[in-house]
Amino acid sequence: MLRVIASILCFSLYASSAWGAEARTDAPVARINLTPGAAPASPELVAELAEHDRRLFDAVFGCKLDALAALVADDFEFVHDKHGLTADSGAKFMDGMRANCAAQATGDNFRARRELVEGSMSVHVLNHYGAMQMGEHRFFALQPGQSDRLTETGHFINLWRRIDGAWKLSRVISYDHRLAE
Repeated sequence: MLRVIASILCFSLYASSAWGAEARTDAPVARINLTPGAAPASPELVAELAEHDRRLFDAVFGCKLDALAALVADDFEFVHDKHGLTADSGAKFMDGMRANCAAQATGDNFRARRELVEGSMSVHVLNHYGAMQMGEHRFFALQPGQSDRLTETGHFINLWRRIDGAWKLSRVISYDHRLAE
């Protein structure tokens, strides 16, 4: 019992000295300066990034490599839930795209197309950087003489940055891919 009383007394002395230091009134008080997040994306920005999204995937799946290179930033990064970090520069991404287009030309890889799920796209301004575009998309295999076949669905986050007055794709996170049944 004596130990319990001694422990309580020690704790009481510690607490009063420790908490007393925090309650000092002569300590400087920081001002609370809060800033709101970026303003919502304007309808014009949403439309502009929707058009860039269309151009991006037209170039990717149409093997329009010059058009694609014009949309990708030099410091581009692409992270994919299936393959991890697939590119850590615009040059590496373009090398991969050239290899994919060559594989399609030889028949070693199938042609595909991508479809943005209507109503799924959202755009958020990132002050002092650019904008984040998010959405859901579907992918289809294209085989001669056959209907386009849904192969999978997935989600994406694209970070677009204004560089020298043009929107460039800087980061991509492609995730939650699910094979079609």
